[in-house]
Amino acid sequence: MRGDYPSKPMSVYATIWDGSSWATDGGKVKVNYKYEPFVTEFRDLVLEGCIVDPTEQILSSNCTDNIAELMAKDYSNITSDGRKSMKWFREKYMYYSYCYDNIRYPVPPPECVIVHSERNLFRNSGRLRGKMKFHGGHHRREGQQAAPEQE
Repeated sequence: MRGDYPSKPMSVYATIWDGSSWATDGGKVKVNYKYEPFVTEFRDLVLEGCIVDPTEQILSSNCTDNIAELMAKDYSNITSDGRKSMKWFREKYMYYSYCYDNIRYPVPPPECVIVHSERNLFRNSGRLRGKMKFHGGHHRREGQQAAPEQE
């Protein structure tokens, strides 16, 4: 952020909703709250914001400029390397897709892009047809080879 850094520690408070009834194999696996508190860390986080007077509800002019700049950026395009990375990640880690969950969503939500070759990997419940195995900190589908090491 531009400007003065806050002099007091910052924190974010959030709630975690329990999706056990639908998100964990149709409710077969329940959330185990003995692992709480659920803590996350961010490293090299970059936030862009604008100074706001807490007593006023009007955005300052520099904030309006920041919003205009943000809205002008094109986030809808992805590079070919980005597309390859996304494909690799989806093949390695995705075991559920609400886009392929025909039971809950007979008509896929508008943001879904159905990839027919990928669709065949999922049941009508949106769950992966094959099992995923846990190998040394990484999930892999049965029969899937490890990705080559990148330098």
